[in-house]
Amino acid sequence: MSGIKLFSGTNSRYLAETIALEYDQKLGDLTISKFSDGEMQPVINESVRGDFVFFIQSTFAPADNLLELLLLIDAAKRASAGYITAVIPYFGYARQDRKDKPRVPISAKLIANMLQAAGVNRLMTMDLHADQLQGFFDIPVDHLKSEPICVQYLKDNFDLSNVLFASPDLGGVKRARNFARILERDFVTCSKYRKKANEIAEMNVIGDVEGMDVILVDDLIDTAGTLCKAAEVIMAKGAKSVRAMATHPVLSGKAYENIEKSMLSEVIVCDTIPLQKHSDKIKVISTGKLFARAIRNTHENRSIEALFDM
Repeated sequence: MSGIKLFSGTNSRYLAETIALEYDQKLGDLTISKFSDGEMQPVINESVRGDFVFFIQSTFAPADNLLELLLLIDAAKRASAGYITAVIPYFGYARQDRKDKPRVPISAKLIANMLQAAGVNRLMTMDLHADQLQGFFDIPVDHLKSEPICVQYLKDNFDLSNVLFASPDLGGVKRARNFARILERDFVTCSKYRKKANEIAEMNVIGDVEGMDVILVDDLIDTAGTLCKAAEVIMAKGAKSVRAMATHPVLSGKAYENIEKSMLSEVIVCDTIPLQKHSDKIKVISTGKLFARAIRNTHENRSIEALFDM
C-alpha cells in the first residue's frame, strides 16, 4: 500500500493538527509564501510521489482559503502524487446550489469544477448545505455527518427526558427528524418568511413546545438571525429553555452580538470553522477524531458508512 501524507492549509491548521494527532502522524511539511502583491506560492517540501495525499482546508471566507487549496492540489498533481483527497470540513459556496432567480451563478457547481480541474481525485466533507451537491462531482465524495459527535455530546451532557428537537426552518426538517429518531424524542419545526436574504419578516412554530427543553438543530449558523428569532418565538410559546446545535459556525456580521442578546441558553457548534471571538454561550466540539477515522478507512479501502452506525 502506498504511503499517506497529511497536509494542512493555513487557516485550518488548528483542526488539521487534531486530525494528525488522532491519526498518530505528523503533518506534512509545506511552505506558503506570498509575493508583495499577495499572490500565493505554495511549496510542498517533501516527496509525495505515488502517495495518498490529503489536504485539509475549509473554504470559508476569505476566498484565499479556496485558492490556496486549489494551488496545493495542483502542486501535488505535478509532483506525481498517487491519489489526492481534498478534506474540506466546511464546503463554502454550498448555499448557491441552483438558479433561484435570473442571471445568478450556481456557485457550488463552479467550485466542484474548479477542484476537479485542479486534479483532486476525491472529496471528503461534512454536512453539506444540501445533500444533492454530491451530484455536482464526477469523483467519489465522502459526505461525513456530525450527528454521531453531536448525539454523543448530548448523551454525555444532558438529561434528554424533557428534550424536544426543532428545525429553525422547513429546509432543516430532515435533520431535526434524524436527531429525534436517534434519541427517541419528538420534534417540531418553524416556518419562516423572508423579504430578502438574512432578514426574516415572519416566523411561526408548527407543534407544541410548552414546558419542553428545546434544541434547535441546523447545518450552519451565519448571522444567527434565524436561530435567535426561532428561540424567541419558541420561548413565547411556553418552552422551558432553548439551545441550538449546528455543525458550521460561520458567524458573520452581528452573529456574536445576536447570540449574546438572544433567548438561547447555549449554542453548540463543531470546529469546522475557527471561532473569531470568545462567547460564554458558544461550546465547540471536535470533529478531529471522526475525520481521522474517515481518512484511515479511505486509505485502507474500508467502509466510511460504518462510522455512522448509531
